Amino acid sequence: MDELNTFLGLLVSNLPVDQGEIIREIQDVQSLLFHIGARLSCSGASPLLQSLRQIREEDIRGLERTIDRMEKKLPSLTGFILPGGDPCAALSHVSRAVCRRAERRVAVLTGKGEEKNQFNMILIYLNRLSDYLFVLARYVNQMMGVHDIPWKRR
Repeated sequence: MDELNTFLGLLVSNLPVDQGEIIREIQDVQSLLFHIGARLSCSGASPLLQSLRQIREEDIRGLERTIDRMEKKLPSLTGFILPGGDPCAALSHVSRAVCRRAERRVAVLTGKGEEKNQFNMILIYLNRLSDYLFVLARYVNQMMGVHDIPWKRR
């Protein structure tokens, strides 16, 4: 979670200052990642768990709404694209890859009762976050006038 949060911070620090909405969205994600990281590092009996914000359905739906908003402004995707383009889009792709790795690592964790439910919610959130970061990369490329590079089988 720390590595993902750090790459998101690097992405934010490189976005144009006039992209306040995207910057705020990413900073909200970063804040939530602190809660997730703390939750994952605590034992099930830790009193700290009570003070941590849980991942909710609304967090996931918020990411989905943002994805839908950006996708409406993008051309349809007809194949795979190579990660890259504008430096901020490239950072979004790197963040997506780190997010996917974090998702795989969380997937092996188990819990009981509410803790198990939270692990499942964290998994769903990370999955949607990686989708958000992919669409964000495409959105940033379009915003900066850079075309996505289609993957070609050779």
